[in-house]
Amino acid sequence: MIQIAIDIGASSGRFVVGTLQNNQLQIEEIHRFSNGFKEVDGRSLWNVDHLLQEILVGLEKVKKRGFHNVTVGIDTWAVDYVLVGEDGERLQEAYCYRDRRTANTMEKIESHLALEDIYLKTGIQLQNFNTLYQLYEEDQKLLQQTKYVLLIPDYLAYRLTGVAILEMTNASTTQLLNPEIRDFDENLLKIIGLEKLQFAPFIEPGQVIGELQRDQFPTYDLPECKFVAVASHDTASAIAGTPGEKEQWAYLSSGTWSLLGVEKKEPIINLQAYQDNYTNEWGVSDTYRFLKNIMGMWILQEIIRHYPGQYTVEQVIKEATKLSPYLQYINFNEERFLNPLNMIEEIKLYCQETEQPIPHTIGELAVCVFSNLSIIYAIEMEHLKAITHERIDKLHIVGGGSKNDLLNQMTANLSGVTIYAGPSEATAIGNLLVQMIAQGKLNSIAEGRELVRASFTIQKFEPQAVDAKEIINNFTAVTTKERWRV
Repeated sequence: MIQIAIDIGASSGRFVVGTLQNNQLQIEEIHRFSNGFKEVDGRSLWNVDHLLQEILVGLEKVKKRGFHNVTVGIDTWAVDYVLVGEDGERLQEAYCYRDRRTANTMEKIESHLALEDIYLKTGIQLQNFNTLYQLYEEDQKLLQQTKYVLLIPDYLAYRLTGVAILEMTNASTTQLLNPEIRDFDENLLKIIGLEKLQFAPFIEPGQVIGELQRDQFPTYDLPECKFVAVASHDTASAIAGTPGEKEQWAYLSSGTWSLLGVEKKEPIINLQAYQDNYTNEWGVSDTYRFLKNIMGMWILQEIIRHYPGQYTVEQVIKEATKLSPYLQYINFNEERFLNPLNMIEEIKLYCQETEQPIPHTIGELAVCVFSNLSIIYAIEMEHLKAITHERIDKLHIVGGGSKNDLLNQMTANLSGVTIYAGPSEATAIGNLLVQMIAQGKLNSIAEGRELVRASFTIQKFEPQAVDAKEIINNFTAVTTKERWRV
């Protein structure tokens, strides 16, 4: 039985077929489609019906390739959800986490419960777009009509199989679960006006969700599909597909967001982790992803969007390579960069406000982004070592950003650790590995990571001599004035 990974990100989705050949994992993309939120009447919304349609189109392609009996796993981004009514239909379009409705919600919730207490209950990083805060802003009448709150990958699986589940790695990102009891925190549910029964039953990665209801989609020629719960949060899948071995390594999943952290057997929930705003998301095989959510390639994507058809990411990186780095210092984790109307103008305005050189060309803007991301990564590496009390010798960078040699080298230089870059398709690979374990083709994630190391080219970047201390001090001096809190 062939494994199919459906990996859907904020800007695109893809179908990846995985097969084992000569003790190596072979992957092939057979379907790709666009994704993105739309601004509708001042709201930022996803089109989940479009995603469902593209999944059906992709499954038709799977059958046309001669794969008649497959297992399928779906992973997407975290925190966003669909409200499903008693009739099984969604009650409204799904909000995007970048919607501005939650800009001040953390302050509202703090009137019910201190943010520090919420962190100590959940271990989840305080971000105003977490599901907890989104649901707080929902129409209470809609919530009363809601049978199930389903996260995006769970909703897609529900539409395809008729089985409602809540996959654990993604469920943890809602900031509604208490790791001590591994269940919903009743106090937090009370604050948002929901009951535990309005969430589907938990399921662990590797468990079977159900069979594709082909009769529900008679206009499509579909294969027989068994849907398997993978690590449905794309970061959890990416970490599962990261080729780390033994200990003393960290990961950086580099895509729309940058997720920097380590894999732990127990959560780290204390005041230091709270003050540095680290999260304890649940991972595969009873692990925790102790990580920091940092702004990522979204900034570059938004810059390129204002040059329609003129540049590829590779061309922009080439332009940035020609220029001197570290001419501007910007904390891209500031809320103003989460979803500005114009990213380029926001960067220029920040530089004007802080009396720094204003970047104008695409290359100047790109090197500005890479410079500051490398600084933030280096700072967070130090925070990570301080909180975990562990030595970190290696940083594995996976995801699309792992192909950015310039940023990889800058990160190695400032952090002082060796960078191992690749594979770029770690999310789809992690998705496939969990399915292969479920099918008995692999025994464990450790064996799967060994397979990844044997199957894909990993680039190595050794630190080069730079005055990292001065660069980081300059960054801190400028950004502290701007309410700095990375």
